[in-house]
Amino acid sequence: MTLFAVLFTDRPGHSELRATHLQAHIDWVDAHKDQVLVAGSLRHEPGDVPKGGLWIVESESKDAVFALIQSDPFTTCGLRQGVEVFHWNKALQHHKALV
Repeated sequence: MTLFAVLFTDRPGHSELRATHLQAHIDWVDAHKDQVLVAGSLRHEPGDVPKGGLWIVESESKDAVFALIQSDPFTTCGLRQGVEVFHWNKALQHHKALV
């Protein structure tokens, strides 16, 4: 298995769409916790509306990550403007981090 960092950009001005589908998205992430190891929103300031998100995913291939993303409620509802998937190598393998 390989680790991937996934960077999402949301469509500007779609905060209501995000709010409407947030619980379904959270439930989906929880249901896929064996692959989506870390997930969270990205904001300029703590109280701002999220501009996108970041995941760390464990998967067999980049294509499999893209396939996984296609079933996320934030993708299916049209919130996502863009997505980038990067191979990710964790530095300091002996450091365990729980966020």
